[in-house]
Parts: sequence; C-alpha cells; structure tokens
Amino acid sequence: MGLFRRQKKEAEPVCSVVVVAAGSSTRMGFDKVLAELGGLPVIVRSLQSFQQAPGVAEIIVVTREDLVPDVARLCQDFGLTKVAKVIRGGETRTKSARLGTLECRRKPPLIAIHDGARPFVAVQVIEDAIAQAAVSGAAAPAVPVKDTIKEARDGLVERTLDRSALYAVQTPQVFDGDLIRAALQKALDDGAELTDDCAAVERLGMKVVLTAGDERNIKLTTPTDLLIGEILLEEVPAL
Repeated sequence: MGLFRRQKKEAEPVCSVVVVAAGSSTRMGFDKVLAELGGLPVIVRSLQSFQQAPGVAEIIVVTREDLVPDVARLCQDFGLTKVAKVIRGGETRTKSARLGTLECRRKPPLIAIHDGARPFVAVQVIEDAIAQAAVSGAAAPAVPVKDTIKEARDGLVERTLDRSALYAVQTPQVFDGDLIRAALQKALDDGAELTDDCAAVERLGMKVVLTAGDERNIKLTTPTDLLIGEILLEEVPAL
C-alpha cells in the first residue's frame, strides 16, 4: 500500500460534503436510498459517518425531486445536524454533483463528493482523503484491484492489464472547492460522460492523489449488494 499517502487529521472542519443520491435505482429495482439496511435507511447510514467526521462542516444531499421530502425528514429524525440542505438533482450524476457544489459555502475551502449508495464509508477514510486534498488539491480513496482485468472488444480479449497498477477508486472524492466547481462545469459544457468526479479534474490536467480506501466501502447497485451489506453489518456491528 506504499502508493497511498496518509496525512494527519485536520483539527477544524475544512470540508463541505455533497452526497449524491439522485439515481433512478434501475438495477436495484426499487429506491435504494430509502431501502433498509440493518434497520436503517441506506441514505442515513451513508450520512452518519460524515456527521461524525471532524473535518466535515456541512452536508448537502442531492436526490430525486420526489424523494426530497422523505430524505429531509429522515435527516431531521436521525439528528443529522450537519445536513444543511436537501436539494433536487439533475438529469445526470455530473449535473447533480455540480448542483450540490453550488449550494456549498465558499468556506470551508474543500468539497467532498460521495455516492449516497456507499453506506459503509469509515470516518478514517473520510478524514484521510480530506487531509490529503488540503495538501494536494484533489484526493480519493482507492483499493488495489484483486482480479485479473482483461480489455476486450466484441467479446474477444485484446490484452491483459497490469494488475499491480490498477486501483478501484471509491468515494468520498475531495477537491479544492473552486477547482471542482470549474471542472464539473467544464465537463457539462463539453458534454463529457464521466463515471466519477476525479475524471472532471483529470480532464483539466490536475493530478489526483490516492489515499487508503476500505474494501467494506462498497457501492450498493443490485439486490445482491444489499445482501452483502447485511453480512458486513453482522461481521462489523460498529459500521
């Protein structure tokens, strides 16, 4: 894990967090944001670690228009006091992330963007990414890829990629606030299709530093992922 860099935790809140939870949940078959996981809605679990993280000053939740009242009520019911706003998202994830960044205060200077469907993010993962971004301007947690990865076209393998250089990137991805606002806007203006927010700043030539991720920080995409989540809760009750 020598690639990953760790920094000391910031003593004061230096980061706004945009939690993107505006997807259609097509592959899940139902609203995963409100689905229960160990007796708590997924979105609540996703927000609790940020509520506890010392480096986080505020949270903006971006969700579908029809879910705004329900998510806002959950934030109130579960005492998520760092949630400053719950807003309607856009047509794409990039648009939703951009809308969230516009609602963040100009201070603190950093903005983290997190997938609302990652309910197992640990406070330490959050704090490491925030601390690194405060130094380098852009940081994201990641874990080494375990499987052998093939590049294929039309079902035919073209080459085998060097696994030692491959990492699965997670969220929260943390950036200088002005940088990520500009990068997301540029991506929207160019019509770029992005799978994560790091790609937006990479398009501008900015380097992203990887910090230590956590294999438990999974993204819930299918019903099978929910079953895996229940197992994780049984093995690690503190999550």
